[in-house]
Amino acid sequence: MAKESSNGKYQSPSKPPPSPSPLRNSKFFQSNMRILVTGGAGFIGSHLVDRLMENEKNEVIVADNYFTGSKDNLRKWIGHPRFELIRHDVTEPLLIEVDQIYHLACPASPIFYKYNPVKTIKTNVIGTLNMLGLAKRVGARILLTSTSEVYGDPLVHPQDESYWGNVNPIGVRSCYDEGKRVAETLMFDYHRQHGIEIRIARIFNTYGPRMNIDDGRVVSNFIAQALRGEPLTVQAPGTQTRSFCYVSDMVDGLIRLMEGEHTGPINIGNPGEFTMQELAETVKELIDPEVTIKSVENTPDDPRQRKPDITKAKELLGWEPKVKLRDGLPLMEEDFRQRLEIPKKK
Repeated sequence: MAKESSNGKYQSPSKPPPSPSPLRNSKFFQSNMRILVTGGAGFIGSHLVDRLMENEKNEVIVADNYFTGSKDNLRKWIGHPRFELIRHDVTEPLLIEVDQIYHLACPASPIFYKYNPVKTIKTNVIGTLNMLGLAKRVGARILLTSTSEVYGDPLVHPQDESYWGNVNPIGVRSCYDEGKRVAETLMFDYHRQHGIEIRIARIFNTYGPRMNIDDGRVVSNFIAQALRGEPLTVQAPGTQTRSFCYVSDMVDGLIRLMEGEHTGPINIGNPGEFTMQELAETVKELIDPEVTIKSVENTPDDPRQRKPDITKAKELLGWEPKVKLRDGLPLMEEDFRQRLEIPKKK
């Protein structure tokens, strides 16, 4: 029954999510967990799919428009009876039956999201609306991969989840930064208004095999440049910091958040902090000590420092990263060597 508010308007009470199919509880029918991964052909998405497919109780459906993702990242699962791949843009509604939604779809590299900023913000806003609509219809739990970019150029260091951020709402990165902030707003509004089960992960810089080689992000840039024998281009002043989480650690954090009881937002990232100069020198030492390092002009609104406070992830999820940067970079180098067809020097 709708109730009257103090201003005389009627408000609808919060509604619980719809019940799953009665078959779910039938003793004659043990259903698999059906999981949708939007953006599942991308870098983090495809590693997440690998992990989900290892569980024989999971059926995994990937929806991707291949703007930055690739079928090649999923080739080992194509044709598998528990796997389905749909070419789909999340800015259009998707009518399927699922139990969980990992909503990763969105270009995450500045080169890609600045290429078509209107499309980027539509993906963040309309895409998230469509996935929340799907979750509401079928009673699914939904996880959004938000981003450390919601903190903008932070005035608080390290960044914890209570920090509201310092974001330029009209800058060249706003389509991504503000798009993800709106996506978080939508998640919580659907949760409060319709009782949708939500999870929000604020993910920090992630690296590993299957990253786009020329996506403009610093780790892939440096590794590709070192393998090609090109100078490593450090954006001035070189003292700006980032924290780098290996992709297997990131996937572990996302699954723990989805399976746990906490809505978030929860930071998932590696609190090890490196300046861009330190990262360049590490890549140079590991891959090719003969390459040079040169300074180039910085891009607008580039954050000066990034480091997650992962206290919540440790306490609520029992999660912290295991892979050190020096151990993860060689695994990524090996993947890049194969794709660039550059043999190792003897």
